[in-house]
Amino acid sequence: MASLAKNDDFMTTRTIKALIFDFDGVITDTAEYHYQSWKRLAEEEGLHFSREINDQLRGVTRRESLRRLLNGQQIDEATAQAWMQRKNDYFHDHLNNFTPEHRLPGITRILEQAQGQGMKLGIASASRNVRPALIKLGLMETFDAIGDPAIVINNKPAYDVFVWTAGALGVGVREAIVFEDSDGGIDAARNAGFYTVGLGTANVSHADLSFPDLAKVHLETLITQLLATTR
Repeated sequence: MASLAKNDDFMTTRTIKALIFDFDGVITDTAEYHYQSWKRLAEEEGLHFSREINDQLRGVTRRESLRRLLNGQQIDEATAQAWMQRKNDYFHDHLNNFTPEHRLPGITRILEQAQGQGMKLGIASASRNVRPALIKLGLMETFDAIGDPAIVINNKPAYDVFVWTAGALGVGVREAIVFEDSDGGIDAARNAGFYTVGLGTANVSHADLSFPDLAKVHLETLITQLLATTR
């Protein structure tokens, strides 16, 4: 794993050995680009789409997103595959403009602090675009394990991808913190037994801790607060 920085300024308890991050809305904000891509597809096909509907697509796979977009309308498999590919092509048009500047506030510092303590770092995402996006963000070599829909049978909102990622990192569920921006992702991680941190503006208040972003969050303080929870 390529190190972002060496940081020995603080000591954290070894109870927490890994951090596991959702990607969209946690590492970088792709929500607007997903919205624009689905919106373009919906307009081309005469489907109703709105930001409220887009919020329901947060944290789920492309297939499930299409099912929710269709809202009961039936299409054959070939059409479904073609529509999903078009949407992905539109998203990649946006992705091509990504740079390290598109990392969300505080994420670089949290990753550096974790690396300075020898913690493992993982991604557990419902997106199949994680790897090319990480390359654009300059973070591909930062993570020890990357879980995505190609890895597990049951994708989010099931907890399988979190459990797989923890296993790939060699840690137990109570030795890892999951960072998520969707209520379904928080539910999945909590159901598996992980400590959870909710980020963003969605309904993530049921996480063990929640913040609008990581801009003012220090890892040592975060871990101390989490380990003080009684769950």
